[in-house]
Amino acid sequence: MRRGTRKTQIVVVGGGAGGLELVRRLGAKYGRRNHDIILVDKNLSHIWKPLLHEVAAGSLDANMDEVGYRSHCARWGYRFFQGSLESIDRKDRTIRLAPVLDDNGKEVIGAHTIRYDMLVLAMGSVSNDFGVPGVKDHCLYLDSRTQADKFRRKLLNHCLRVSRAMLADPASDERVKVAIVGGGATGVELAAELYNAAAGLKHYGLEVFDESRLEVTLLEAGERILPALPERLSNSARDELTTLGVEVREGLQVVQATEHALVTKDGEEIEADLMVWAAGVKGADFIGDLGLAVTSRNQIVVKPTLQTVTDQDIFALGDCCAFTPEDGGPQIPPRAQAAHQMADTAFKNIRLRERGKTLENFVYKDNGSLISLSRFTTVGSLMGNLVGGAMAVEGRIARFIYTSLYRMHLIGIHGWLKGLGLMVIGRVNRIVRPRLKLH
Repeated sequence: MRRGTRKTQIVVVGGGAGGLELVRRLGAKYGRRNHDIILVDKNLSHIWKPLLHEVAAGSLDANMDEVGYRSHCARWGYRFFQGSLESIDRKDRTIRLAPVLDDNGKEVIGAHTIRYDMLVLAMGSVSNDFGVPGVKDHCLYLDSRTQADKFRRKLLNHCLRVSRAMLADPASDERVKVAIVGGGATGVELAAELYNAAAGLKHYGLEVFDESRLEVTLLEAGERILPALPERLSNSARDELTTLGVEVREGLQVVQATEHALVTKDGEEIEADLMVWAAGVKGADFIGDLGLAVTSRNQIVVKPTLQTVTDQDIFALGDCCAFTPEDGGPQIPPRAQAAHQMADTAFKNIRLRERGKTLENFVYKDNGSLISLSRFTTVGSLMGNLVGGAMAVEGRIARFIYTSLYRMHLIGIHGWLKGLGLMVIGRVNRIVRPRLKLH
């Protein structure tokens, strides 16, 4: 697909699980002789999104687990450009990146354009506030490393405040109140991880603070938390959370967020020091302005080949795309396993398209869902589309499989040799480094 003497330029926007794995495979396959593989991301490093709840609670030091794009691209033969996608010119086959600003608002990198022969959009998703008043102003999200770090700092400040108040007056009943909206994987896992972190704080300078000083309320508008899991496992997770101390409120819709409280449809006010919104995802707002067909949630509509319905030279994968199976089944949910599988299909189809051959259709294999309740337990169902989600797993087996998912992610973005090495290093770090990140 080379045009004249120019290299074939393949641009991937978004360095999440799917995008990073794709550029790694493209760079390893093509190298730089006849191709120019480019990754664009507004951040300088990648961290696996399912780990963000651990970063937020302080149980995981993101500096140890993140992947720097510049070092990764040097290893795998692609180029990295920092920037946020601003627009797409499909006629001239270019994308425009917005300026990169420093913390003081000073321009570091000016706006510029990058040409493409094939373009892959893998920009992930953001939290969907559904237009609820006050959410953007008063609630925290866990869409990125920056947001997770912000939550952790605020959490530690509140824990320190309570600890100092208890030292000054042992009879006081000070507590840190956290309200989480959304009983999906993110909300449930964060609620459990907070109790794991609170239990460890007394070993790191907050002698009078422990999990008994923490009040977590988990709010779910639906009939039950974890609706993607069988009801038995959903109930098991609820029981485990309740045992930890989480107040699980199901069938409760939040209609407003104020500075210090969430207001429900029934008029109840749930006070909290920290409020987290994890009630669903959508595509970022700017996606609707790119000139591509999108859904009401700003997800890019794609063909079975993962090409956009608007332009056959533009692919989309992961959370930012809306893929509905040809058999009329439901839209593929925004999961890491879907992004991984789409990256594999996109890699094959880019190669087929370059050779002028018929592209393959994407076939989603539901491998089930696993939810980690920190060190306490793990629940889930395996091989969802093979046995109807009937293979339920809990406890140590589920925990082992959950950990294996991250290990497969490491192999996907680093290759087998370095991936296995990082697993060993990660195991050692779990032993030698502090249990909590407190800075």
